[in-house]
Amino acid sequence: MMNARHDQSAVGLADPEQQPPQTRTPRQTCSPSESVEKTPKQAIIMVIDDEPINIKVVQKYLKIAGYENFIAISDPTKALDTITKEHPDIVLLDIMMPEVDGLQILQEIRNDEQLKYTPVVILTASSDQPTKQKALELGATDFLAKPIDPADLIPRLRNAILIKAHNDRTRAYAETLEQEVRRRTEELTQSRLEVIHCLGRAAEYRDNETGQHVIRVGRYVGIIARAMGLDNGMVELLEHASPLHDVGKIGIPDAILLKPGKLSPEEFEVMQKHCQLGRKVFHRLSDDEHREYLTHAELGIKMIGITSSPVLEMAGGIALSHHEKWDGTGYPLALAGEDIPLGGRITAVADVFDALSSKRPYKPAFPRQKCFAIMEEGRGKHFDPRVLDAFFSRADEIIKTQIDHADLD
Repeated sequence: MMNARHDQSAVGLADPEQQPPQTRTPRQTCSPSESVEKTPKQAIIMVIDDEPINIKVVQKYLKIAGYENFIAISDPTKALDTITKEHPDIVLLDIMMPEVDGLQILQEIRNDEQLKYTPVVILTASSDQPTKQKALELGATDFLAKPIDPADLIPRLRNAILIKAHNDRTRAYAETLEQEVRRRTEELTQSRLEVIHCLGRAAEYRDNETGQHVIRVGRYVGIIARAMGLDNGMVELLEHASPLHDVGKIGIPDAILLKPGKLSPEEFEVMQKHCQLGRKVFHRLSDDEHREYLTHAELGIKMIGITSSPVLEMAGGIALSHHEKWDGTGYPLALAGEDIPLGGRITAVADVFDALSSKRPYKPAFPRQKCFAIMEEGRGKHFDPRVLDAFFSRADEIIKTQIDHADLD
């Protein structure tokens, strides 16, 4: 015999067909974009009630209205697993059930990222206001009082399904739009990086036919920055910006840039001067700018500093400061210690190592151990000791990068 609660729920109902609650085989989880193609009558309706007679009553009314796809759950302990597997379009949920009550199931649904938007209509014979309030706080979509009135059941269920379909379309559109924005952003980022690398290599081709120097320096900078524990965003910024460190070389005369020996003081002064051509890469020079003389590092900051791009702003700081030295004897500003921007300090280590370990018009490539010995001699003088420690701590990775991007004559 049914208890009083279930006697009440069946009062006034037409004789339901005497058959076990209909069940469905597991189906593949569908995305919101797939579920919106269904009409309300095609929706997957899950009915959870510990009394099979109540499930059959709901199914009978819905079948008369043209609904056919049901999942019947009379064991509330299996409800959540079945919901997770089947992803129904709507759940009709009894509250008063043994072992696991409806409020617990509702809370689990709303806490699940994949299920939280599923409409949940509460079936209850209780008029207990605190229980209803709790169900609303947990995210109940609607309420249906027992005994079920088909005139109430059908439109409420249809409206909930239509609202879900609309929300699914909105989320699917937002997801598609987000993916498109992400794709276009990645394309723009990649294009920007390609332009940056081309600009850096354009200057490097002046005295390095392969242009691999700027690639190696960028990779070395990334390795050092990661070894120093910098966050991923900063590592990426430094790695992309550092290849522009010598962009000002584009205007240095070949006789000086390619000289196979030590530069005279006058030649070294020219080496530090800016280049009108490099400046014109970005905009036309004024007459006053034509008369200015700056170092090639200053040319780099001038060329790059006209943009608000974070990468190019960082590149500008690196171009200006990568010839500064930890002890204050560098150029162009004679900065010392931590007054030198971190990007400049890291790039200085990467740039000098690559210069030492690569063949140049004025020198052969030095062996690894000689390079490391010279770098160590610069500790606390040319190089920030902390940056140098990070460099040496990743020596194996540095050497692998050197081999992977070696100049092939």
